[in-house]
Amino acid sequence: MKMTASPLGESERLDWVDAARGLAILGIFMVNVPAFNAPYFIYGGEEMFWPSSLSHNVQMMIDIFFQASFYTLFSFMFGFGIQMMKDRLVEKDIPFRPVIFRRLLVLTGFGFIHAFLIWHGDILLSYGVLGLILLAFFQTSPKTLLAWAYGMLAFLIIPLTFSMFVMRGQLQGVVNHQAIEGAITNYSQGTILDIWSQNLADWSYANYYMNLPLLALSLIPMFLFGMYVCRKRWLHEPSQHLKPIKKIWVMTGLLFLVFKAGPHLYGNPEWFQLAQDSVGGTASAIFYVLSITLLFRTEVGARIVHPLTWVGRMSLSNYILQSIFCFILFYSVGFGFYGEVPPIVSVLIVVTFYTLQVILSKAWLKRFRYGPLEWLWRTLTYGKKQPLKRKSKAAS
Repeated sequence: MKMTASPLGESERLDWVDAARGLAILGIFMVNVPAFNAPYFIYGGEEMFWPSSLSHNVQMMIDIFFQASFYTLFSFMFGFGIQMMKDRLVEKDIPFRPVIFRRLLVLTGFGFIHAFLIWHGDILLSYGVLGLILLAFFQTSPKTLLAWAYGMLAFLIIPLTFSMFVMRGQLQGVVNHQAIEGAITNYSQGTILDIWSQNLADWSYANYYMNLPLLALSLIPMFLFGMYVCRKRWLHEPSQHLKPIKKIWVMTGLLFLVFKAGPHLYGNPEWFQLAQDSVGGTASAIFYVLSITLLFRTEVGARIVHPLTWVGRMSLSNYILQSIFCFILFYSVGFGFYGEVPPIVSVLIVVTFYTLQVILSKAWLKRFRYGPLEWLWRTLTYGKKQPLKRKSKAAS
C-alpha cells in the first residue's frame, strides 16, 4: 500500500496507522461521554440509575466492544509512535533522549491542564509520566520488550484475578452515594470553581495511590507491544509480514470474543472483570489495529476507513476537543445536561460529533500541516516555531 506525504511534518506516513489512531479517538469518546455525563461510572450505580433493558443492552455493547479496548489501542499507538520518533531521530543523527524527554514533558503539561480544568478522566498525564519509563527500553532487544510486556500483564492479572475469585462471594458493587450527590450538585449547579473542585476530587478518587501500580501495569505493556511492532516493521511493510499479521489477528480476535463477550454469557461476574479488561482489552486493541491494517490492503476497505486518518492525524487536538464539547454540553457553565442523558442518547451524541470531527479535520488538513495542539506540541518539543500552513491545499 502507498505511504502518503505527512501533514505532521514527517517524511512519510502510514495511512493505516493514522486510521488506527482515529479509531482509538472514536472508541475513547464512546466510553468517555457516559462517564462525562454522570458520576455512576466512577462511583457505581449506573445499572440502577439507567434501569431500562435498552440502557442495559447499550451498556453491554459498550463494555464488549469499547470498554478497555481503545485506551489500550491508543497506548499501543503511543508506544509505536515513540519508537518511530526515536528511529527517525537516530537516522538524522539527532540525540533522541532529550527530544523525547521534552516531548513527554510537554505532554504531561497538557495532561495537567486537561485533567484538572476540563476532564478528570484524562489519560495524557499518565502517558506523559509513564512514557518516561520507555527511555530505559530503547536499547533492549525486541524479545526483551515482549518478555517485560507479558510479565507485567501476568503480574497484574493472575494473582489479582485469583484473589477476587476466592473472595467472589464477598464482592458486591460498591455505590458511593455521598460522592454521587456531590458530583451531581457541583457539575449540574455549581460555579466554574465548584466544577474544578469536583474535577480534582474525581481525579484523586480515580488515581488513588493504591491504583497507580494497576494503571502502570496496564498501560506500560501496551507501550511495549507498540514499540515491538514498530521495530518488527509489521505496520511499515504489512505486505512483507502478512503471515504473522494474520496469525496474530486470528488469535487476538478469539481472545477478544472469549474474554470480552464470553463473561456476559454468565452474568459478567465481578471477579473476572480485571481479566476481562486486561486480557480482552489488550487482545481487542491489537485486533482492531491489525483489522485496520488488513482493510487498507483492499480498495473497498481502504475507502471505507480512510476518513479515520484525518481524525488520527490530529488525535491530540480531537481528543481535547471532545472533552471541551462535553464540558460545555454537560456542565452547569454550559448547557447543563449532566445526569440527564441515557446511554442510547450518548451513542447518538458520539456518532454525530465524531462525524463532525471527521469533516472538520479534513478541512483543517487541507490548509495546515498539523492540528493546532500537534503544532504547539511539536514547537515546544523542538524549541523552535514549526511551519503550520501548507503550501498545497490538497489534503492527503
